[in-house]
Amino acid sequence: MRLDVILPTFNRYELLKLTLESLLAADTPAGLNVSVTVVDNNSSDETRDAVESYRPRFSGRLHYVFEKKQGRSHALNAGINSTGGDLVGMIDDDEQIDRQWFRCIYEMFASGDVDFIGGPYVPHWSGTPPPWLPRNHAGVIGVVDGGSQHVYGTSDAELMGGNAVISRAMLTKVGLYSTDLGRNGKRPLADEDTDMYHRLLAAGAKGVYVPDLIIYHYIHPDRLTKRYFRRWHFWRGVSSGLLDRRQPQPTPYMLGVPRYLCGSAARASLRMLPGMVGFRKDPAGLFGDELTVIDLFGFFYGKHFYKPSNS
Repeated sequence: MRLDVILPTFNRYELLKLTLESLLAADTPAGLNVSVTVVDNNSSDETRDAVESYRPRFSGRLHYVFEKKQGRSHALNAGINSTGGDLVGMIDDDEQIDRQWFRCIYEMFASGDVDFIGGPYVPHWSGTPPPWLPRNHAGVIGVVDGGSQHVYGTSDAELMGGNAVISRAMLTKVGLYSTDLGRNGKRPLADEDTDMYHRLLAAGAKGVYVPDLIIYHYIHPDRLTKRYFRRWHFWRGVSSGLLDRRQPQPTPYMLGVPRYLCGSAARASLRMLPGMVGFRKDPAGLFGDELTVIDLFGFFYGKHFYKPSNS
């Protein structure tokens, strides 16, 4: 069984080195041949030098690919196209894999009846989480816990591209990542993973959420700000609106927006009113309601006005 780990990176060579260290430290079962491909997404720091310095320790299993087109989807696609293993694993440059990550992959795919797997993101906090951080919005900063092992599509859990393994055969069937839905330059669009997940399910792929497939995600201080959350939610809404143009949902709409989104935003607005006059002492709940309203504005803009880049 051959696994290609695709690792896109952009100007984070110090964190990248920690990721590479975790890949070296992980246990690899005898039946799994692992190769790592770092995709440099047009970095201007010491990324290439960092990769070169690790080559001897990987004994020919570490490869470098340069992708000039900015965007995580472009980088992932470049890595997928440059490799040929049976399985494609994807992690990010601010993550470290658990020591049993490779063993877990081998055991899940050895049965032959699984097409993709994903797992939890355990936070590595850079500081104390702020009191306004809404628990149900932790996915914004890359904290994911889908619960016990289950088949994807039977819960609200979705496959996240920073901790995912997909069979090469299924990727060939459904196609590469959409480059108009992912992060592009300074615009943090964020639905390329959702699009891939929906395409996998539509193709009849069987996916399993595996709680033992653990990555440890570094939470940068810059992400622990309200500004980051507001910006992320707006652009996530934009990318969801773009995706809705392509794949309308089987639900009632109002002004081109799913009616349930309008209802959620209306209820959130009403709950925010006491906070505006100082009667609500629930910073996390209040901010969560604000983000729900921002989601609606982003979706509306993405659905009706945003013009995606073709780069």
